[in-house]
Amino acid sequence: MSDTKTTKVITGECRLSYAHVFEKHANSDDQEPKYSVVLLIPKSDRATLKKIRDAQQAALEKGKTTKFGGRIPPKWVDTLHDGDEEKDTEEAPEYAGHMYMTVSAQQAPGIIDRDRQPILDSREVYSGCYARASINAYPFNTSGNKGVSFGLNNLQKLRDGEVLGGAAAKAEDDFADDLAPDDGEDVL
Repeated sequence: MSDTKTTKVITGECRLSYAHVFEKHANSDDQEPKYSVVLLIPKSDRATLKKIRDAQQAALEKGKTTKFGGRIPPKWVDTLHDGDEEKDTEEAPEYAGHMYMTVSAQQAPGIIDRDRQPILDSREVYSGCYARASINAYPFNTSGNKGVSFGLNNLQKLRDGEVLGGAAAKAEDDFADDLAPDDGEDVL
């Protein structure tokens, strides 16, 4: 039987976006670099979404004494977002039908494949592939913003997917076609 008071979540299959899991990354000069990834969680995965909501409640309870001055804030910052409501799904169609959240860590996540073997090649885990994530909810109180966010523990790559926005294509995909024979024409 699972503990309903846990802040740790093992997700179902998610799609990875903005995957910075082999090297730390910062979106701006004033940010501290971290390992991070956006998890795209299908809205149909009710089990994962329930685990996330339960973990948020557990983190709020823990934060009551450590971060929130003895009570859970009536309005708190939720870092789980609705892709259909908060993203332009024409520009970012991968967010349609998904909830999404950014998870990050100072320590590099462990990354394994389906057979639980370590993945060491950074080209194997990219924005667009599918994985499960081990994440942990924690309360925060920063500059008057009180809420719950999630830290990234580990990833398990499940399968490949279409590369998302701006990520470099694999060389073997770019050169998948055989070379065309030289037809002898001078093109210059």
